[in-house]
Amino acid sequence: MKRLRLTVQLLFTIITNGYVYGFANGKIYRGSLKYACVPGLKCYSCPGAVASCPIGALQALLNQRGFQIPFAALGFFFLFGSLLGRFVCGWLCPFGLLQDLLHKIPIFHKKKRLPYHHILKYGKYAVLVLLVCVGSMFLFGGFAKVPAFCKYLCPSGTLFGAIPLLSTNEALRGQAGGLFLWKLGILIAVVLLSMKIYRPFCQYLCPLGAIYGWFNRFSLVQIQWEKELCISCMACEKACPVDLSLQEISRSPECIRCGKCVDACPQKCLHFYGIWTKSTKS
Repeated sequence: MKRLRLTVQLLFTIITNGYVYGFANGKIYRGSLKYACVPGLKCYSCPGAVASCPIGALQALLNQRGFQIPFAALGFFFLFGSLLGRFVCGWLCPFGLLQDLLHKIPIFHKKKRLPYHHILKYGKYAVLVLLVCVGSMFLFGGFAKVPAFCKYLCPSGTLFGAIPLLSTNEALRGQAGGLFLWKLGILIAVVLLSMKIYRPFCQYLCPLGAIYGWFNRFSLVQIQWEKELCISCMACEKACPVDLSLQEISRSPECIRCGKCVDACPQKCLHFYGIWTKSTKS
């Protein structure tokens, strides 16, 4: 499972960043594929991006004149949420992959959570409401509305979008100012924290994870617990990178369906079902 997951993460990152010409020349792909979104967090302005970010698309729809319900974005979230839930976070998000790799660096003593996790975990919902929704419509842009999350917070956009573009475009480098330094500071903080805490951005700040988390209880892809086979060794809980209990695995909004609990179970009483397997429950 571990190798399969890493392979899927790498392939998805490569495929969704397949516009190699953009990296070489500092140009953003603007073809017809950009009208589609990838399920994970992926900056529209990344030179290699062949599709758009769903959070960016949601903000763009909310930025339109007059209040309009963003049915296209809501339908997209419902589709991938009801099919996969936070499986998207664990398997299909390039910025999630980056945090996974950073956490493997043997520098700091590793921890699964920050202190006061029970409070801080609601930060991603605050970001979703205040920056993605309310901020994009009213607060920061005034009459000239802006995608507030992308502009003021998103570290994925800084890493995959701003830095590659600035490195190849001298004119843009001359325009980089305090806002870029602010976002660069956020990126550095997330990178450093990821070496100690497992996926801090995903756990505490990602609005996309907040949305997909709402679907975890009833999404098609689940991790099933065969209770009658369980010997209560708690190997699954020890393996869980976000420190969930056995009862919370798969159903909790914090579960990213990484599959580490499945690999750790000596009785094989935890397994995926949904798309490629069927539930064994009668």
